[in-house]
Amino acid sequence: MDDSRKILIAGVGNPLRQDDAFGIEVVNSLIDEDPLPKQVVVQEVGIGGIHLVQELHNKYDVLILVDAVDWELPPGRISLRVVDEVKTVSELAKDEQRDFLADMHYTNPVRALILARSLEVLPKKVYLLGCQAKDTDEFAIGMSAEVQEAIPEAKELLKKWVKDYLN
Repeated sequence: MDDSRKILIAGVGNPLRQDDAFGIEVVNSLIDEDPLPKQVVVQEVGIGGIHLVQELHNKYDVLILVDAVDWELPPGRISLRVVDEVKTVSELAKDEQRDFLADMHYTNPVRALILARSLEVLPKKVYLLGCQAKDTDEFAIGMSAEVQEAIPEAKELLKKWVKDYLN
């Protein structure tokens, strides 16, 4: 097992928006279970993203975001995808730069990745473990049955990926 490679698994989401709690539920469940190898940090980052950027200053080789997504799949479908391109702030159009820099209090995960790349702390390998959401439009607590049932599959996929990567 390679002790030199560091992995950050970050749970993203908003538990007040139904299935958007998926990423948070997955990482909290991982934290509560048997520990992953010492090279793996599991953290809930919620909807803010600034916590993510701060944590990335600890220099990781891999970032895996866990989140509810809308990829037009059946609800509850899990998919692990590579995040191919993340721009820096300077690569944005001027009006996008103004909008980006106007309010850093609300830094969602996409904006957090842009900021992390601009600060040169974004790992070279970034993945998104997404679960197709069914309900995220209303303020309500509780995930759909399809997304709730996908949590064990997501955890197993993460554990297998980590094991394969570190071996």
